Amino acid sequence: MNPLEAIPYARFLGVKIEETDDGLVCVLPFRQEIVGNANLPAIHGGVVGAFLELTAFMQLLAESEGERIPKSINFNIDYLRPAGPHETRGRAELVKHGRRIANVRVLAWQTDPNKPVAAGIGNFLL
Repeated sequence: MNPLEAIPYARFLGVKIEETDDGLVCVLPFRQEIVGNANLPAIHGGVVGAFLELTAFMQLLAESEGERIPKSINFNIDYLRPAGPHETRGRAELVKHGRRIANVRVLAWQTDPNKPVAAGIGNFLL
């Protein structure tokens, strides 16, 4: 079973996982319901932040061999530019995986991976 199906917010957002040659990529499809600023329009910052954290969580689950589900300790987000009305993609990198704590870095982009819309870094209790 896809772990995203067990997370109600991930199901609500419609987040999908793609396996690529470069690894796991999470995809957030654009829908009008996730717009936070209708004047731009731009995806709501809370949705972008949740997407980053979900992406980090999925990467951690993919690389972890533990039987316990990881829990967020903290997660910091840098909003780099408005996330417009486009599909958003995210990729995470496991920076450090210790016995009890893991550190994960995430980038989200829309049309160009070299122009991220947001970045995040978090610590997770294993």
